[in-house]
Amino acid sequence: MRVARTLPALTRAIAALRARRGRIALVPTMGALHEGHLSLVRLAQKRAERVIVSIFVNPTQFAPNEDFRSYPRTFAADLNALAAQHVDLVWAPAAETMYPEGFGTKIVPEGAALAGLEDAFRPHFFAGVATVVAKLLLQCAPDIALFGEKDYQQLKVITQLARDLNLKTRIVGAPIAREADGLARSSRNVYLTPDERKAAPTLYRALQACAAQIAAGQPLGAVLDEGRAAITRAGFALDYLEARHSATLEPIGSAQEGPIRLLVAARLGRTRLIDNVAV
Repeated sequence: MRVARTLPALTRAIAALRARRGRIALVPTMGALHEGHLSLVRLAQKRAERVIVSIFVNPTQFAPNEDFRSYPRTFAADLNALAAQHVDLVWAPAAETMYPEGFGTKIVPEGAALAGLEDAFRPHFFAGVATVVAKLLLQCAPDIALFGEKDYQQLKVITQLARDLNLKTRIVGAPIAREADGLARSSRNVYLTPDERKAAPTLYRALQACAAQIAAGQPLGAVLDEGRAAITRAGFALDYLEARHSATLEPIGSAQEGPIRLLVAARLGRTRLIDNVAV
């Protein structure tokens, strides 16, 4: 497995992969890899002959009050995990490589990025994500790039980004990887205390309950109110629980306006968790 840390090294490594022919897949990550990331790698290996994994903790998607400095960084363990998966190339640039002195360009997405979900609570976030993902796609020039559905709004933003900018990479969404008790896998789960970890799966159970009630024909508003109350009773500070059109993320008023995606974000102690399910 090759590890590239500079743009010239990346260019040489990708040229070598292209010379071997076959499709190339990119799995962008911020490191602190867990089974969810590795499931993306395995899916990439099914869809392409060569797999690149990027590891870059992107400073531009963190607000000053967020956890950029404390975000878990486990680079040596990440490399070992990726080597065990037989990844072809790891792209691990420094911040100065991605944002050199004088860098002055930012992509500010609209559409799904202004759905009133994550953007309402993290207004800086999607500009940082869109800019860094565009750079990664241009740098690595993969045939496909894989993103998990846990960050569902992000997946929609990136899909629109690639379409709107006529990028040649096809964006592929992958199912959410979950722990045995249903908690969506996330690098931030390490922040949970033992008691918080026991309570955390309530978020997914509430989503499941809401989805089942909506599918059974219960009124949408009443179901969401009940779900919000259940999440709050479990000790979460709720940011949102919303039913949105699964393709556009537009608000909907009834199940007949679907297909529906239920999306939730809530804080448990100092840890912010997000999740979603289809109805």
